[in-house]
Order: sequence, then C-alpha cells, then structure tokens
Amino acid sequence: MTWSIVARDPETGSFGAAVATRFVAAAGLCLNVTPGTGAVCTQAMINPTYGPNGLQLLGGGAAASDAIAQLLAADAGRDHRQVHAVDRNGTVGAATGSACHDWSGHRTGVGVSVAGNLLAGPAVVRETLARYESAADLPFAERLLAAMEAGQQAGGDQRGQQSAGILIHGAEAYPDLSLRVDEHPTPLAELRRIYQLWLLDFAAARKYMATHDDPAGVYDEAVIEAELQRRLADPAARTFPV
Repeated sequence: MTWSIVARDPETGSFGAAVATRFVAAAGLCLNVTPGTGAVCTQAMINPTYGPNGLQLLGGGAAASDAIAQLLAADAGRDHRQVHAVDRNGTVGAATGSACHDWSGHRTGVGVSVAGNLLAGPAVVRETLARYESAADLPFAERLLAAMEAGQQAGGDQRGQQSAGILIHGAEAYPDLSLRVDEHPTPLAELRRIYQLWLLDFAAARKYMATHDDPAGVYDEAVIEAELQRRLADPAARTFPV
C-alpha cells in the first residue's frame, strides 16, 4: 500500500526509483535497480521475488512490459500485486491487480512510470508524474524527490506517512545514491534532509571513490577534505558528484 516512481535518466542513462508509504521500511523490498539493466518496483500485497526476477528478465533483454507479463503469469496472487518497471531502452511497463485497494492505478510517460495503491486519490499518481516531467532541469535524484513530494502534497497514502526511500544506479556496480527513512512521521521531508547532508559529507568522498575504470580512486584525505570544505563554503558546489 504505497506509491513509487521508476525512471531512466535520459542524460546519464542512470536508473532510479523512489517510494513512500504508510508502512515501515518499505524501500528495502520495493526498490530494485541494477546498472545498465533497469528498475523494478513491487508493491501492494508485495511479492518480493518480482524485484530480482524482474531484473534478471530485463538483463536478459526482455522489454519491461514483457518482463512484467512473465512475472504475473507465474504468480497465482497476481490480482493482489502492483508492479512497474523501466528497461535499458527507457520503455516502461506497469500492472495494477484487480484486487488492489482503492484508490489504485498507474500512469506512464517517456522513460518513467508512477504507480500506487490505497492512495488518497488519482491526483497522487498524476501529480507525481507531472512534477517529474516538468523538472527536467533538476539533477536526476532531485527530480525523483521533487516528484514524490508533489505526490505527498496531493494526498499520498490515504493511511498517512511512515517510510520512504530512493535508489539510483549509474555505471558502477554499487549505487550512486541509496537513502532510506524506515520510520518517521514525515519520511519524505526527512529523506530530503538526509539528501542535503549527503551532498556534503558523503558526496565529497563519493567523488573520489574507486570505480571500474579507476580501481583505486583517490584516497588522499587532504584532497577529500578540500572537497568537503569547498562544498561547505559554497552551496552551489553541493551538486550530485557523478
């Protein structure tokens, strides 16, 4: 019982997903993202196998809609599930089971899908998608956060708020961004606050971490500290580091 967004960033090719709900620690199972492959969100009466199995299908070349069809076909509980995905080509697929509680539904755009169930109404999904589509000037992470915040302003989960999360993968095997708020009265606001902190300490170190092309990275503490001080002194320098 939640709503979420999955998307492919057309500028970088990164994949991302974000979720918010009145349920504890939902992001841990809802959000599934693999670099170069795609993103899958599973929710409603969640089937946690949809994430890894869906990514495996996408990795094998299946389109998002075909992968979802295969997941549903193998699941006798399909009517109680909601799942959506974006693939390496930026095409999306989504399904909302007939037994999902009102209000339930999904909307898709170019390279993006928003889906939710047990929501305050269709405006939650509509406004989440509209904000994402109107925020192309923002960094990918902030575009996803802004979209989810718009959905919350439209009513969010009809039961209230409890947890939220965001997960983004770029070219590396490890995530570019992985933040969760597992239990909080205003989880999206808390997620935004943590992201702003992340843009200081963690992002300063992340800029110099080892990569596939540079297996050592930069480990000179003075260099990393200088980057942190630069970010502290200049708010305009607090940008996503990759």
